[in-house]
Amino acid sequence: MIIDLRSDTVTRPSPAMLEAMMKATVGDDVFEEDPTVRALEEKGAALFGKESALFCPSGTMCNQIAIKILTRPLDEIICDKKAHIYLSEAGGWAYHSGCSIRLIDGDRGRITAVDVLSNINAEDVHNPVSRIVAIENTHNKGGGSCYSLSVMKDISDVCRKNNLSLHLDGARIMNALTVTNDSPSETGKLFDTISFCLSKGLGAPIGSLLISSKENIKYARHVRKALGGGMRQAGYLAAAGIFALDNNIERLKDDHNRARVLGKTISTLNYIKELLPVETNIVIFTLNDYVVAEKFIEYLSGQGIKALIFGKNTIRFVTHLDIDDAMIEKTIRALKQFH
Repeated sequence: MIIDLRSDTVTRPSPAMLEAMMKATVGDDVFEEDPTVRALEEKGAALFGKESALFCPSGTMCNQIAIKILTRPLDEIICDKKAHIYLSEAGGWAYHSGCSIRLIDGDRGRITAVDVLSNINAEDVHNPVSRIVAIENTHNKGGGSCYSLSVMKDISDVCRKNNLSLHLDGARIMNALTVTNDSPSETGKLFDTISFCLSKGLGAPIGSLLISSKENIKYARHVRKALGGGMRQAGYLAAAGIFALDNNIERLKDDHNRARVLGKTISTLNYIKELLPVETNIVIFTLNDYVVAEKFIEYLSGQGIKALIFGKNTIRFVTHLDIDDAMIEKTIRALKQFH
């Protein structure tokens, strides 16, 4: 038995999801003739109270399309210094959109309205134009930290008053909303664009949705095509996304509970220097200086456990629907036996 805690992207479709995929009615999505893709897009848009959505192969593509449609060259993006769009998307904001980026040192990846307000450039020929704010919820590098609805509303208010667009990198937004009990529709009101991933905790094999107005999504479809993201009989994949939305949101609580159980044990181990607060399904901890991260990963591998080095002597575990209680118990035993 392999226990893969590297990421929630490693999940495989359940038999029921596979059955839904096999039964999908499909067409050519580039011609906008795939009924299952259209159904997924309509479902995702309605969930967040928006007009329209676009099915893309990845969250990175959704984020990059959002930046492209909301900016023009010489504009600037405001975000946290550990944001996925900055650290993990190959500098796409510069490559695709010709933008610069303003980094904020937030609280475990979370920024505030005050942060945004104090980082808006004055109108000056020497400055890039502050055009878009991007927040990440949950925040990956912040250990799955969540925004409250009130904080997001404050940020949204500042953006509206200062003519800034607001993008939500919601790769794991369903994890966040499961914790805060805020509704997707109330969240949707705050943002110009939202991306959220179907292939992480929700368990679909591929795909993310970009959600916005009809006008924005019309342009986004054009940009997706230019990026090579136009898919054909994508309904087989969209069917997995529909199944995920119908069946796999409520069960995210199980992933969070298992992550907290892991975190509780990790907090007691004498070879741990720091554990970030465990809010959702991500557990990030730093080993003491005398422990070599590569040796720790090698030890876990020998126990049938896969984990990820996530920075200097830092390890990440991520729980997901392919991790059960027995796997958590085995992982805890292995952690306690390490020396």
